Amino acid sequence: MSDKPSSLPSTRSLSRLIFLSRWLQAPLYVGLIVAQTVYVYRFLVELWHLIGFAVMNHPAPDSVPVGVTDTETIVMLSVLGLIDVVMIANLLIMVIVGGYETFVSRLNLQGHPDQPEWLSHVNAGILKVKLAMALIGISSIHLLKTFINADKMSEKTMLWQVIIHVTFVASAIALAWIDRLTYRSDEDH
Repeated sequence: MSDKPSSLPSTRSLSRLIFLSRWLQAPLYVGLIVAQTVYVYRFLVELWHLIGFAVMNHPAPDSVPVGVTDTETIVMLSVLGLIDVVMIANLLIMVIVGGYETFVSRLNLQGHPDQPEWLSHVNAGILKVKLAMALIGISSIHLLKTFINADKMSEKTMLWQVIIHVTFVASAIALAWIDRLTYRSDEDH
């Protein structure tokens, strides 16, 4: 006698359909790859503008607010803009690779020399914490850009940016704490 409970053909078909529905997410990850391509393009355009400004006396790059004239501040704000693009691109990679691996299908990268270290132990909880940390990094860059350009910003804008940043930090701490509690309760059982 089999240990498996017998199931009706309609239940097996529904289960199979539900399991296969995870592939509906695949086009979403392909769309994020296209968005990543857009970010690479924007990075190269901004880098070209920064080089043009620094070497050939071109106008300030687009990422620098109007009215900023100090060369050092312009370069610093431009570089922070480039770092911001890189951090968003890193966030996209985490979502694309980690999300696909967690929710759609295994990538089967074991032993591959380029496998990201974090991918070997990724799950939905860890992915949420990593994404929250990436958002904090991105928010920090925006806050730093605001503080560098504080004389051109309203106090209300700066206050709201700080409040939003603190909210990101508190959310990340809460997510990490919940993940840790979940992980501990899984170990106890």
